[in-house]
Amino acid sequence: MNYGDELRREVLSDGTTPLVGVFDMFSASVAAKHFDGLFVSGFGFAASYYGLPDIGFIAWPDMVGFVQRLRLAFPGRHLLVDIDDGYVDPEVACHVVEQLEMIGASGVILEDQQRPRRCGHVDGKRILPLDEYLTKLDMVLRTRRDLVVVARTDASEEDEVLTRARALAETDADVILVDGVRSIDRIRQVREVIGDKPLLFNQIAGGKSPRVSLPELSELGVKVAIYSTPCLFAAQTAMEEAVLGLKRDDGRLPEHTEASVGVKESLALLERNISRNHAKAGQELADSLA
Repeated sequence: MNYGDELRREVLSDGTTPLVGVFDMFSASVAAKHFDGLFVSGFGFAASYYGLPDIGFIAWPDMVGFVQRLRLAFPGRHLLVDIDDGYVDPEVACHVVEQLEMIGASGVILEDQQRPRRCGHVDGKRILPLDEYLTKLDMVLRTRRDLVVVARTDASEEDEVLTRARALAETDADVILVDGVRSIDRIRQVREVIGDKPLLFNQIAGGKSPRVSLPELSELGVKVAIYSTPCLFAAQTAMEEAVLGLKRDDGRLPEHTEASVGVKESLALLERNISRNHAKAGQELADSLA
């Protein structure tokens, strides 16, 4: 399967394509039950793999290894991978892109931040000179074969946002992302300056961008929506509640009910990821969508 072309066709189809952020194999197992597209979130991976904030700790071999495990378990899902700034050096960025395409990633997001980097929805971000970023982006675009490349700017000053969005749209990047968009009007402005290029919108709970539904995004001309942290933040909330409940009830587990998850339910989820079960799981998914 050509994973890049599969995602490209999905992006260019009608409507807005949702990609759900995952942070480990278990969260991906849950998300893959309900969505065809997964987003390998740098925020979530840094939190899960290192227990650290997403400010530049990720080492590219760790990310490549994670994506390889995802592809083996989820051969029929789109995998869009956050590679930050390409791990600093343009040559490293190209090497990572080659590795990811070889193991079956569908696409990557390459940002224009300087180190130390920041989450796109927090203050304190610094961006590379535009020419320097465009050189790195061009090298990545000439390296990839069919991989979808999302060009991302973290500019925040109004004129600079539109200048960079316009410049990115003039490249061979497949999709444009302006991260930390603060309003619906700004989405419309970006949509106008990038012409026919597909636009990606990133939503994160507690972030700078407005909460917008998929139908609303489609009306705005947005082709892709990524949700970076719904699984991560839900897991943190649920784990807090579970641990506090255990402490409150003197170590007694809550009663298991049909609505809760126990050994049987968890194993049923994980067994779907065994390679020999892919065909069966795929048919079940097709039957459920029919």
